[in-house]
Amino acid sequence: MGLPEIQLVTAEEYLRAEREALNKHEYYRGQIFAMSGASLPHNIIFKNTFLNLGIKLKGKKCQPFGSDLRIHIPENSLYTYPDISIICGKPETTDDTKDTITNPSVIIEILSKSTRDYDKGQKFTLYRDITTLKEYILIDSETVSVETLTRNDDRSWTFREYRLLGDTFDIETIGESFSVSELYFEVFDVTQTQ
Repeated sequence: MGLPEIQLVTAEEYLRAEREALNKHEYYRGQIFAMSGASLPHNIIFKNTFLNLGIKLKGKKCQPFGSDLRIHIPENSLYTYPDISIICGKPETTDDTKDTITNPSVIIEILSKSTRDYDKGQKFTLYRDITTLKEYILIDSETVSVETLTRNDDRSWTFREYRLLGDTFDIETIGESFSVSELYFEVFDVTQTQ
């Protein structure tokens, strides 16, 4: 007895269903994958990061967007919802619905136990096909760790890691600095009482 055949769907079928769905799904090469919910530490890190970005970028040409904004990468077919994306300039949408963009300059993912390997591995490989992407930032929700990957002019990537609450790092694309402690504010008070 053979394995059941995987039913592939088109991108158009995915978008039609996704626009009516109550939960979010990723799409890649004809397959649809449910996205899991997020922990309290993940949500606190998101809040801290997004608020800091919003304050620092108010009135500037680069703006942050949350995980409800879908990203599409035409070069490899992926549709996904990064935790935070920063778009510099005018958002380029895929159609008149204006719920899917193709031109993020910075993507920030908040790592959890279930997404860590994917976000650091295959997802980063897929993100590298975004020609406008200049920086990829990974913030761990279980330990103090911020990793930044910055695209160089020769299309190679420079990796930097910050593991201390007293560390600061730059998001070069937007010309702003952040302290690691800002991102993790109130996180460890919450997790240590569990």
